[in-house]
Amino acid sequence: MSYSSNSTTLPSITDLNSQSYDAFTSSINLLFEPAPPLATILYSCRPFTSYEHLISTATQIIFGDIEKRDTDYSTGNTNLQQLTFSQKLEVINAHPRLGENKKNLSALSLKEQGYIQNKNDTNDSSNSPATLLLTNEDEIVNSKLQSLNQQYEQKFGFRFVIFVNGRSRKEIIPILEDKLQNGNQENELNRGLLDMMNIASDRLKKLVNG
Repeated sequence: MSYSSNSTTLPSITDLNSQSYDAFTSSINLLFEPAPPLATILYSCRPFTSYEHLISTATQIIFGDIEKRDTDYSTGNTNLQQLTFSQKLEVINAHPRLGENKKNLSALSLKEQGYIQNKNDTNDSSNSPATLLLTNEDEIVNSKLQSLNQQYEQKFGFRFVIFVNGRSRKEIIPILEDKLQNGNQENELNRGLLDMMNIASDRLKKLVNG
């Protein structure tokens, strides 16, 4: 069974474990966005007992000794290959920017960033970019975010990633401004990567229960 990159359905964990590399990476892109360094190591770690096991393994690959991290994840595997610094940058830069052009966002990212579906397109439930409204406030907020994102990337060398968790893009602006003023590269990289794992866990819940 194959799964396209546009799919919003996860295969069973049994099917995931038996997929080819290309199908496997396409499936887990739903959780992590396209991040080849992470996907390659995860593929070598099969089989997984559950998607929670997959995410906890990803967390350990990124952070190493996760018992020292502020997280509940645990795999019991202390021999996992770790990501290099450059690979961590590639992984975090796989995530879309807040305020990104909606045409460049996945269906899950569109929902997470709070775009509103055009009411005239009641027959289209895909939340594709063409059916989503961009309000005047959206344009103002996105313009501000694009400016802040550029400053953040110039300062830290990677994209700003945050677990939005139901907050609007407008509510994220002061948080991003604070990180620009008070953040440092190491803390921001670790925070952003951990938030990617939180996003993956949240997506998993929505995909399973949705």
